Amino acid sequence: MNVLVIGKGGREHALVWKLKQSPRVTQVFCAPGNAGTALDGVNVPIEANDVDGLIRFAKKERIVLTVVGPEDPLSHGIVDHFRKAALTIFGPTKAAAQLEASKAFAKKLMRDADVPTAEFRVFDHPEPARTFIETREYPVVVKADGLAAGKGVMVCATKQEALAAVERIMVREEFGRAAGRQVVIEKRLDGEELSVLALVSGRTIIPLAPAQDHKRALDNDEGPNTGGMGAYSPAPLATPALLDEIESHALVPTVHALKRRRTPFRGVLYAGVIVTNQGPRILEYNCRFGDPETQPVLMRLKTDLFELLLATAEDRLSELVDKPLEWDPRPAVCVVMASQGYPGSYPKGKLITGLEEAALLPNVKVFHAGTKFEGGHTMTDGGRVLGVTALGETLAEAKRHAYDAVAKIHFAGACYRRDIADKALKKSVVSGP
Repeated sequence: MNVLVIGKGGREHALVWKLKQSPRVTQVFCAPGNAGTALDGVNVPIEANDVDGLIRFAKKERIVLTVVGPEDPLSHGIVDHFRKAALTIFGPTKAAAQLEASKAFAKKLMRDADVPTAEFRVFDHPEPARTFIETREYPVVVKADGLAAGKGVMVCATKQEALAAVERIMVREEFGRAAGRQVVIEKRLDGEELSVLALVSGRTIIPLAPAQDHKRALDNDEGPNTGGMGAYSPAPLATPALLDEIESHALVPTVHALKRRRTPFRGVLYAGVIVTNQGPRILEYNCRFGDPETQPVLMRLKTDLFELLLATAEDRLSELVDKPLEWDPRPAVCVVMASQGYPGSYPKGKLITGLEEAALLPNVKVFHAGTKFEGGHTMTDGGRVLGVTALGETLAEAKRHAYDAVAKIHFAGACYRRDIADKALKKSVVSGP
């Protein structure tokens, strides 16, 4: 069976790599892919938003399942177009994908469904947004309503920072006119963050192993927000009781609310959670696999990913609910190597060396993100360049293996955090799955 993965980042490389391991899969294509997906699959020179080109390719190659990686094609309705063409595709419809494409939509749905989240207000003009900020007695978070590649959320310590965020989003339109047409301003919550991904089809919800992401660019959670600088799985914070609470108080009511709106969700629902003193609160929802959480999660998944995604896409996930997912008990750590300047402007076309040496290390997989082949060499081609991922008997060992591999890889201006998983290492017990 032939499978098509859409996208060109680290998440897509991890999907290609894991799907290729299925005994039922003949070939995995990736459109447009990167230097890593070309090694584990076959790259197709079709951009992720070229829906007509992707449909033609899927029909020509008799693609059994298409898996959408990034959020942009989902928000533009690629799933609706594929289904209309009688093609099986994994991901939510355009209407259901509003859960990620519009933070205002998501917050209002959470309020209507009694999902625990921060107090918020939505503004479509900068002046009332400024007035609201000036009158708050607590710190706030300012969010661009639309998609901003994970960079449109600004956690503000002062009113000046919050006012500057409104200026950047709504006035200077740094994340685009559409993304900054509205802002969500919410009360800043204190706590530890957690990523909970779940496969959803109909009323069936199958959570995957929890992970923790590192959003800030620099060590000790300093610097600007990024798409993610590293992740690990499992997360000690995610006790079985906490995961049960998140599923029953957040995932279930959200899925039911979408169903009541006649926009049923089918795909992967990713809850960005913050665990406060009052319990878990949902910060945001995404409608696709997280990046870089997917890399360590799929390193640990033993169950056939193709079977899971096909059952979800065909709306028969309920058939698998009595078959527990199988996980490698070993923890996994992913360290993102980024281009100098990321998440701001950064150079491209820098030669990457040491990939072969890193690949020889046991229990290590280097997932490519912003890379390309050029003149027989692997070159940088994005902000986040590589997701160096490793397993270990303990979290400390997984971290050590990942950084040993990072040390073998070089490109001009390479940047990475040196404290991935340190927060969890301060906790004595790692919980399952």
